[in-house]
Amino acid sequence: MVKGLDRKFTLWALAWPIFIEVFLQTLLGTVDTLMVSEISDDAVAVVGYSNQLFNALMTLFITVASGAGILIAQRIGAKKEEDARTIGIMSVSVSGAIGLVISAVLFFWPQTIAKLLNMPEDLMPLADTYISIAGAGMVLTAVMAALSTAIRNTGNTRGPMYVIIGVNIIHVIMNYGFIYGAFGFPVWELKGVAVSTLASRVIATVVLIMMFLPAFSRRITLPEFLRFDRKLFQEVLKIGWPLGVNMSCWVFTQLLIYMFIAMLGAAELAARTYMNTLESFCFMLGYSFALALQIQVAHLFGASRTREAYQATYRAMYIGLVVVTVNALVIFLVGGWLLGLFTEDKEIITIGVSLLGMNLLLQPGKMINMALGNALNAVGETRFTKYISIGSMWLIAAGASYVAGISLGWGLIGIYGCMIADEYLRGLLSFFRWRSRRWMTRSQAPASANASGGATAKA
Repeated sequence: MVKGLDRKFTLWALAWPIFIEVFLQTLLGTVDTLMVSEISDDAVAVVGYSNQLFNALMTLFITVASGAGILIAQRIGAKKEEDARTIGIMSVSVSGAIGLVISAVLFFWPQTIAKLLNMPEDLMPLADTYISIAGAGMVLTAVMAALSTAIRNTGNTRGPMYVIIGVNIIHVIMNYGFIYGAFGFPVWELKGVAVSTLASRVIATVVLIMMFLPAFSRRITLPEFLRFDRKLFQEVLKIGWPLGVNMSCWVFTQLLIYMFIAMLGAAELAARTYMNTLESFCFMLGYSFALALQIQVAHLFGASRTREAYQATYRAMYIGLVVVTVNALVIFLVGGWLLGLFTEDKEIITIGVSLLGMNLLLQPGKMINMALGNALNAVGETRFTKYISIGSMWLIAAGASYVAGISLGWGLIGIYGCMIADEYLRGLLSFFRWRSRRWMTRSQAPASANASGGATAKA
């Protein structure tokens, strides 16, 4: 517990709504996978592959949203809420503009994009339908990401949680209707899943906007979304673009790994999609602590309380390690049964079961990496995390995966081994960087600037 900290910025107050939100998002993905598996394993492969594409494209606007979120928490910690308010407004408008361009490309050229990604030919008709419809909603995803990030970093992590609860309920009902023809819905199968995704995003965006307008002490008005402060936006990009590179390294290498797996066969691709769903339950609580930690550390850093930020990071990491390890062990014990809920294909189940033991090694590495990486990002060390991501993800997670999985013929086992090595290497490098405490000296600069600025204003 950090003494003297605003209650809404305590780790638990921040973490539990994020956990419920992440859990429900994961549940949404699981329900999607279960429902789509009723259509066919090919449909599952298309959804999994397409979602990797969408995640890759998200980095183009997450750069702005993530950088803005950190600065919002820092500015609130430094008692500069007007700056935080302006940063939040700009993040929404700029992210929306980028998302609009992405949506147009996906809607008009879905088959071209699928071919560039080496999508198997027999999956092309399904890919054309799903990418064009679900991809058209990327503008909504962009706005939702910016809104949720801004709201969370004001200390209100409950708001986005409530939105996700409502959206999950709506999405599941619509999925069921479109796949099975219930409630008078037409039987649209995979097309219906895409339409359901799009409709739920529309509803979530409207509600989040209503929540965002009063998020700061002075209510935001709609004309202010045209407001642009170049100096503040440069600060957002200074922190945000290395975060964007970091995230793009992850999603693009994951997309590349999916392409390698596609080279192994449709069964391996479906098995990886199912395993991805199971793995998400292992680390989601740890991820919630890591994301809450980032908000808390940014707030403490903005208030120049660096010693407390340093200690809070280790505490959150240890809690996360215990949680993800227990979760991974549970998945290891019941994973074979869970895979049987998704598919009856014995080959896919056998492949998935062979990866459950490796998941026990993967998840603790992810937790260490997430906690320390998020803490470094929160204090502005985004360039460091960018450099280690470029080196480790491309050389080990992607490059070595091709060698081990394809060239040496070790398949998914070889690819997973390289993913594990990447997580632990980045976690170890982040640990040494955090322990060096080099970032502490920079926290005094904002405080000094604020003090001198205040003195000038009074004069």
